[in-house]
Amino acid sequence: MINERLLFGGDYNPEQWPEEVWSDDVRLMKQAGVNSVTLGVFSWAKLEPRPGAREFGWLDRLMDLMHENGIGVVLATPTASPPPWMGKLHPETLPRDEDGRTVWWGSRQQFSHSSLVYRRYAAAITEDLAARYGSHPALTMWHINNEYCTHDWGDEAARAFRDWLRAKYTSTEALNEAWGTAFWSQRYDSWEEILPPRRAQYMKNPAQVLDFKRFTSDALLECYLAERDIVVRHTPHIPVTTNFMPFWTGQDAWKWSGHEDIVSVDVYPDPKDPWAGQYNAMIGDMTRSQAGGPWMVMEQAAGPVNWRGVNHPKPPGLNRLFSLQSVARGADAICYFQWRQSRQGSEKYHSGMVSHAGEHGRTFREVARLGADLARLAPEVAGAHSPSQVAILHDWESWWAGQQDGRPSVHVEYPEVVRAWHHALWEEGVATDFARPEGALGAYAVVVVPHLYLLTDAAIDNLLAYVRDGGTLVCGFHTGAADEDDRVRPGGMDARLRELFGIRTVQEWWPLDAGEAVECEGFRGTLWSEELEAAADAEVLVRYKGGELDGLPAVLRRGRAQYVSTLPEPEALRELLAGVTREAGVRPPLSGLPAGVEAVRRGAFVFLLNHGRDPVTVDVPGSHDDLLSGASIEGSLVLGRYGVAVLRP
Repeated sequence: MINERLLFGGDYNPEQWPEEVWSDDVRLMKQAGVNSVTLGVFSWAKLEPRPGAREFGWLDRLMDLMHENGIGVVLATPTASPPPWMGKLHPETLPRDEDGRTVWWGSRQQFSHSSLVYRRYAAAITEDLAARYGSHPALTMWHINNEYCTHDWGDEAARAFRDWLRAKYTSTEALNEAWGTAFWSQRYDSWEEILPPRRAQYMKNPAQVLDFKRFTSDALLECYLAERDIVVRHTPHIPVTTNFMPFWTGQDAWKWSGHEDIVSVDVYPDPKDPWAGQYNAMIGDMTRSQAGGPWMVMEQAAGPVNWRGVNHPKPPGLNRLFSLQSVARGADAICYFQWRQSRQGSEKYHSGMVSHAGEHGRTFREVARLGADLARLAPEVAGAHSPSQVAILHDWESWWAGQQDGRPSVHVEYPEVVRAWHHALWEEGVATDFARPEGALGAYAVVVVPHLYLLTDAAIDNLLAYVRDGGTLVCGFHTGAADEDDRVRPGGMDARLRELFGIRTVQEWWPLDAGEAVECEGFRGTLWSEELEAAADAEVLVRYKGGELDGLPAVLRRGRAQYVSTLPEPEALRELLAGVTREAGVRPPLSGLPAGVEAVRRGAFVFLLNHGRDPVTVDVPGSHDDLLSGASIEGSLVLGRYGVAVLRP
């Protein structure tokens, strides 16, 4: 990624500490193998304590200190958290919620993405940072803002929303057609009548809500691009990123990632989740796919977080396991929030690389061990990439549309459906990419679609072409029901898809209650079922048993395209997808692995990761060297609790 290194470090907030602590920080960073720190993320009030003032002296000293000790700096623009003076002097910079209430200062991210005043101040501080530090030898990367997640339903957002709609539709007549405003007398005669979807008497117009989500993502992207363009003008040779939050609805990350030099993510698996390793793998696969290659863990936790109901620490070894799992899945940077655990403020119970226990604490010892691991891996692994043969289709706009009020089932949570399908492939050891429905799919032997309620005509044409060209497609329930305006397609599914899968008609959708299941031949379905009539040339693979759908197709296939009208229980979904991938010639890096052991190929190397608490013996054909331990492996090896080996062939 950068100088063929694996970056290791995290957010460093030294302004929270007396300056005499800084030298001790550097000593411990060098001891732990830290080679990168992120500075300035939440420093706007310190850099600009009053409008137009600039206090850079403390940051000058820090930049010099890092360079003197061989530690690179990812320099952040501080625009995620405006100073209190901005909200006081310019209340129009503050966002408003759906009820019109002002979101005040006193926390963070209290800015309206559409406020021209906020944008002017953000551009000014970014301009001065880039001018001052663009040539500093410590600077290795720019980090714009932080976790873009602000929503705003206020007057500033209303003005910008109307401008966005004018650009998209050009006329209110076209907007009325797209939004279906003939329903409930919602027709708009002028642009000025249009507001963000604020609190309403009853259900809101779902097409309006969908467009507002699109607008919000675009408005935040405009903020990012404005700051990015400033730093690129000063330092065209320095890469730029901003950190995504995984599976968060507020940004269309497919659109955003094309504007980043390095795609980065914040990932916080719950250590109490028995399948946290699968979640971490899924986020790694998704982020690598957005990047098209190596990517960056911008934030993770060395121990507990502070925002769950109960915040559990990571047991010994789990932090190392998750970190090396990310490297296995293409990460070239492993970083944390944050370096030293805060003693005050809202995140004082969020862990740091140096915890409240200090350098003699278990957390720091484990961090230092990981730093040594990454130093050993970097010369061989950094920059390596392995293509996948299977893609999972994922689309933010389909997710947004499927969240609407008045939908068939509130129990259908899109991220959980996607996770179930990824989990089935992960347990089978099948490497997966994520792909957008309109994207290039020809390199994949198998494409799976867990659930895409909304599909554009271009996406449907893309799927048809993929199957026509020899690809294997497996599609989950309630897919292709609506077009890009959230208009239900005739027949309840696009006619081209019905022909593709061998579905003559979709008579009814039969969502299931929480905890309810439907019997099928060979397994039980959960969450959803459908009343389908198969076409004459379709092959019915599985039928429903009993109940209202008795004898009707649950899974059917026409040629290389297969449709699954329910969510099979986990083992059944795993078996279904295992059969499809094996038939398509897809094989895991190693077979016959013990339960809980994951094998991931990166470049020429195979990472073996034990997600269990007990040691296991893994059969490994042939002779290999373990890059981590330096041991020679003949035939088998033992992985300890949360153990990892990286095998060179």
